[in-house]
Amino acid sequence: MTQNGDNEKGISKMSINWYPGHMAKTKKQIIEDLKLIDVVVEILDARIPISSQNPDIHQYIKEKKRLIILNKSDLADENQNIKWINNFERMEIPAVLVDSNSGKGITEAIKKIEQIYEGNEEKFLNKGRIGKSIRVMIVGIPNVGKSSFINRITKKNVAEVGNRPGVTRQKQWVRINEKIELLDTPGVLWPKFESQEVGLKLAYIGTIKDDILEIIEVGYELLKLLIKRYPTLLANRYKLDVNEIYQIMENEEIMENERILEIMDLIGKKRGAIISGGNIDQEKVARIVLDDYRNGKIGRITLEQI
Repeated sequence: MTQNGDNEKGISKMSINWYPGHMAKTKKQIIEDLKLIDVVVEILDARIPISSQNPDIHQYIKEKKRLIILNKSDLADENQNIKWINNFERMEIPAVLVDSNSGKGITEAIKKIEQIYEGNEEKFLNKGRIGKSIRVMIVGIPNVGKSSFINRITKKNVAEVGNRPGVTRQKQWVRINEKIELLDTPGVLWPKFESQEVGLKLAYIGTIKDDILEIIEVGYELLKLLIKRYPTLLANRYKLDVNEIYQIMENEEIMENERILEIMDLIGKKRGAIISGGNIDQEKVARIVLDDYRNGKIGRITLEQI
């Protein structure tokens, strides 16, 4: 780990080849398909509700009614989950907490879709749409659990699921009941991140592929955030003394990056990430922290808080 300038240079590697050609094609297809749609369901990651939004989507949907699904809510801070739901409701955007793995929140999501449609019944009557299926588009960036949500809501394995970003590829219609039809679309990122911070958060949850990242740098930045927001959870996971973490972070005799590295070394010793000469394998530690965060093993953590 080096000074902030070098750190920023290292992180910037993540921007290489992350917006493949098929995403540009998918973007055009989504705009065309929206003409058929009554309700847009946007899947977000409850741990980063802002950074997991595709800002382009809001331009596409325009006057379309929208439902926000805060997926992976089981991995997010419970108090923050409630605050985010209230925040969207204040903006008059319906929102539902969902855990697609267990199915929690799926029934509520279906009810919300029907309520949104019924609230616009007069408009659809004028278009001759009464009695026809509610046509719903599912959108979301890669790795927010979109395919898992579709498979759970349809009670079938109709969408391909994987732990690699952008597994879903082909457009498909899926009927979930006598009232609702879903249009699945591949996960789409946008051509340029507004900030390095957004790119980092997407790297933390696995939206950006690890093989184009500087893993040590990303792990370092995540650890820095966890120390600030959830030191007790971090200490419990790696059997550290939380008071020792506080002491290290309050030591103004060494620079901040050295403090973070010292805690990284403590984790490395606990996990046996030691290489020749007794040095700590920082890449191994970074991968351990990233994997534990993504899988919820450190605890329920929300990185974007209200």
